[in-house]
Amino acid sequence: MERKTEYKRIAIITARGGSKRIPGKNIREFCGKPILAYSIQAALESGIFHTVMVSTDDEKIAQVAVQYGAEVPFYRSAETAGDFATTNDVLLEVLAEYEKRGQHFDTGVCIYPTAPFVTAEKLKRAVEKLEDSDADTLIPVVAFSYPPQRAMIVENDRLVFEYPEYLDSRSQDLVPHYHDVGQFYVFCTKAYQINRKLMVGNILPMVVSELEVQDIDNQTDWEIAEIKYRLMRQGD
Repeated sequence: MERKTEYKRIAIITARGGSKRIPGKNIREFCGKPILAYSIQAALESGIFHTVMVSTDDEKIAQVAVQYGAEVPFYRSAETAGDFATTNDVLLEVLAEYEKRGQHFDTGVCIYPTAPFVTAEKLKRAVEKLEDSDADTLIPVVAFSYPPQRAMIVENDRLVFEYPEYLDSRSQDLVPHYHDVGQFYVFCTKAYQINRKLMVGNILPMVVSELEVQDIDNQTDWEIAEIKYRLMRQGD
């Protein structure tokens, strides 16, 4: 895209209530404060956003969001508060609501509420990288810790190599594979409102360290994330 002199940017933090695997997950204490606070503070500290808002359907989450400096100008609709609503559904609704209010943004950043590894510096670097490119979206990714080409599956109670052609290949000769870290996404709003999906179009990668990545789906994940977070902050 053509480099503009000034971009209007929004950070959208998606924090639905009603987590089932970890009750109260989005505002549960993580290393001393609600986990949602880390996403809000990273966005605010970056100093690059005109608006930092939390999209939620939950009053308690909204209270914590406002306490830590985010805006909650409206609640989610019933359609985007359900179990089957997607991130894309939420983002499109937020952008449409702001458009109704006469506010347009050039660049959007979707930040998940359980992403304590997101920092102000990462957000600034990611936004700058996208805006200096002709890409539609930027996605942080991490390399698989073990080559997927060496994957095995179970057939008839026996292990079988899924890709036997790579059986004798050296690990260093295999093409690295990456996966989405599930922390944040940067997108050009114009392209996004046409594509209506984050994972399509012209996508830039931002490779991050495995130390700064952790899915948080259960109590063990939570404890591992706290350990990784403390290790990450040791160098600060």
